[in-house]
Amino acid sequence: MELSDYLKGIKNNNRYIIAKAISLVESTLKKDKKKASELVDRCLNFSSKSIRIAISGNPGVGKSTFIEALGSYLVDKKLRTAIITIDPSSTISGGSILADKTRMNNLSKNKYAYVRPAANDCELGGINKNTRDTISIFETAGYDVIIIETVGVGQSEIDVHSITDIFLYLTQSENGDILQFIKKGILEICDFIIVNKIDLDLEKSKSLKFLIENNLKLIKSRSQSVFLCSAIKGNYIDDIWSGLKDLFEKNWKKGKIQSIREKQNINWCKQRLKKQIFKKIEDSCTYKKNIKKLENKNLKNPNTFLLEIIEGLKLN
Repeated sequence: MELSDYLKGIKNNNRYIIAKAISLVESTLKKDKKKASELVDRCLNFSSKSIRIAISGNPGVGKSTFIEALGSYLVDKKLRTAIITIDPSSTISGGSILADKTRMNNLSKNKYAYVRPAANDCELGGINKNTRDTISIFETAGYDVIIIETVGVGQSEIDVHSITDIFLYLTQSENGDILQFIKKGILEICDFIIVNKIDLDLEKSKSLKFLIENNLKLIKSRSQSVFLCSAIKGNYIDDIWSGLKDLFEKNWKKGKIQSIREKQNINWCKQRLKKQIFKKIEDSCTYKKNIKKLENKNLKNPNTFLLEIIEGLKLN
């Protein structure tokens, strides 16, 4: 397919072409990389006011159920909603289950929704290197809301913050003691904290909400909201969406979203550049030779050996 065919299909919301385009940007084949980069560059020419939402939280907290509840609410309002679900890859086989589409069975069948599972390719941070490009494709296709579900590792899952407008963190009353909500990291940068599964113990959930709100004051550097929710019953989904939409509209009118996205593009380029430089180093004969030396040596002084190798590297 020519780039013009891809672009035409994406703009016409041809689901088959969108799937092929995402597969193209995910491809590791050398022949596909150049075409994928050109396609994404062209997609970036189409500005979009879509709301980019990141959703994170510990495994088992109900992220997929929450996304299906929120997504169903949005498509009922005729808002076209794309969901990118990131699954962990095995460090042994490299494979990934990609089961979230099965969990969101009703939503994935809706014509206003598009659910795209993706593997994290063993990358840290909750997303993969192609997530940002996939967002660009969905925005070119005219989706109103784009939701990214991270792999679900908890406190350190913050890379997704660098490609989205609003960050939601899901927790529940069984997710550890109050010290979990004073820790720095993900709780410091999220915009909304959702206490899910309130149907299991409403009073305990209300108590947790109160404690989180009090403890957020200790690290509060900006406005953060805490909501109760039962995703499985659909309780308070309308309140959460109202809060999300109000925050986005307020920041859009101030030009804050546009400014943040520009900074995100610069930071993304820096990260990709670092990775490409490391890849070139990794593929170099010098690196391979030194790694072989390292593996064949019984190291008593690993720091000294490492310093010798680093000093011997010539990076121009």
